[in-house]
Amino acid sequence: MSRKAKSRKVFSGGKRHGDRGIRLVALLEAAKGAVVILAGFGLMALVHRDVQAVAENIVRHLHINPARHLPHIFLDAAAAATDARLWAMALAALLYAIIRFAEAYGLWREQAWAEWFGIISGSLYLPVEVYELTVHVSVIKVCILLVNLIVVGWLIMVRWKMKGR
Repeated sequence: MSRKAKSRKVFSGGKRHGDRGIRLVALLEAAKGAVVILAGFGLMALVHRDVQAVAENIVRHLHINPARHLPHIFLDAAAAATDARLWAMALAALLYAIIRFAEAYGLWREQAWAEWFGIISGSLYLPVEVYELTVHVSVIKVCILLVNLIVVGWLIMVRWKMKGR
């Protein structure tokens, strides 16, 4: 293949590096979008319902002490929920999911814009995740931070390799 043909393939969106790690990150982003879509549908299902009663049933069903900090926050948020707020949160979930799906599509197709978007968006979460660890350390928070560091680091490595080509 001539140098011009290779150049056209790179810029036309064809396979550039065949990195399986990028595909794994794309699947992760698609999964995040799917989870958020499901959460949005859950919020829409609460429209015209007694959200406070639903929240109390969830807390009771899970045998969680409602006097503890997090269940209390959850119950307070449910008490303040209105149909307009539920629709707004469902719309925000839809927009977030669309962004995640677009990023996943771009990463699956090995598009440079998606790699840069992944680096930037993943990096924006890092300070918040580190701060959360300073407030309270938990296994889940550590795992989230590690996964995000791996994803951002991997995307930076891919971009670095592509810069050398």
